[in-house]
Amino acid sequence: MRLARSADDETDLLALARREHEARLTRYARRLLHDAARAGDAVQETFLALARQPAEPDLRPRLAAWLFTVCRRKALNQIRADARLEAFEHHAPGLAADEASPVASLEAKEDRQELLALVARLPERQREVVRLRYQEGFSYQEIAAITEHSVNHVGVLLHQALQALRRAWPTEGAG
Repeated sequence: MRLARSADDETDLLALARREHEARLTRYARRLLHDAARAGDAVQETFLALARQPAEPDLRPRLAAWLFTVCRRKALNQIRADARLEAFEHHAPGLAADEASPVASLEAKEDRQELLALVARLPERQREVVRLRYQEGFSYQEIAAITEHSVNHVGVLLHQALQALRRAWPTEGAG
């Protein structure tokens, strides 16, 4: 049973969390992400998660552990998303760049078509999450809500899809 939390309780808990843990959370996230702005984003997402958290009478004694757990997950999600995007861009050169020469534009178009053909050959669930993530720009949480998979399962499906695309993408000397 969820207990209704009053606005004062929410404000008090958020104020307490910010006052006692924001600086430590920011240092922790910065160590994980190596970027102050992204660390700040992870910390803000952590406080948003706290604001959305249903009332739990026993949360205050374990507030620090809860905040650091959530902050770690938010930071790791950013790291994973960056790694997947980097891998995707590395294995699909020219897709994101604006090419000036007609030859480069044609090559990029051919790469794009080849990549879309490879994506079309993925299993249906992998194809769906790849399109939602990279063509539509949805977050893992949004994809999970759309597909009714867990966020972790979305990550697994994306990982499997990118591995398959990486294996299928032609290498430089294989042409």
